[in-house]
Amino acid sequence: MTSPNMEAEHVEATNLLYRDPALYDVVQSDSTSAETCQTLIESYRPHARTLVDFGCGTGRDLEILAKRFECIGVDIQPGMVDHAHQARPRLDIRAGDMRTVRLGKRMDVVTCMGNSLAYVHDNEEISQVFATFADHARPGALLVLCSPVAPITRPEPATATVDTPRGSATVTIRHAWDLRTQINTMHRHWALPSGDEAQDEIRRRVLFPRELEHYAEGASFEVLDMTDGIGEGLTGPTAYTVARYTRR
Repeated sequence: MTSPNMEAEHVEATNLLYRDPALYDVVQSDSTSAETCQTLIESYRPHARTLVDFGCGTGRDLEILAKRFECIGVDIQPGMVDHAHQARPRLDIRAGDMRTVRLGKRMDVVTCMGNSLAYVHDNEEISQVFATFADHARPGALLVLCSPVAPITRPEPATATVDTPRGSATVTIRHAWDLRTQINTMHRHWALPSGDEAQDEIRRRVLFPRELEHYAEGASFEVLDMTDGIGEGLTGPTAYTVARYTRR
């Protein structure tokens, strides 16, 4: 299936980290998303045994979660899936489009992290994604999402140094916000250790908290919690949404 509205089909061309999955793993090595996800699962469904992760990328988070759960990962980008098979051959990671994929299994936990949901920009296709979540959820299953819930609107560019296997890279980031489309665009410039440069233009759809509730409820999920993963409530642009599948 192809669609101009599905950014995930084109992000490899606009994101250096997706073109270089090994670099993605290095840059994301300090992420705590898998640990936060597991903490939320232990709080709301402690006896869960099976888990499917949509938008699993290189399987970095899935590798952590697989120590606790029987896992399947799905990602739309063949390059990320190929890297996952090489770097983490014991994991069950499959290529698939989370709008349409059907694994024929229902799990105790459904997860979607790492901004994967934000690459779906069209309202109808977002509903299709939530239908996929529902079709892979057992009665009472837990849904854990990590996605943008507010735009980043910093007026000035921010610069940081990123350690890579080839040395330090300098990254300059600026954001643009389109209220009409609810698209937050990250413009990222890389000055690489080799002397080369790279440009990223990453477009993410912001779903505000009440919108997330709407899509979740439309797919028979009851929202239990929204948290920034640090403390109670929401304080930043990204949130974890926890919901329970209510259909029997």
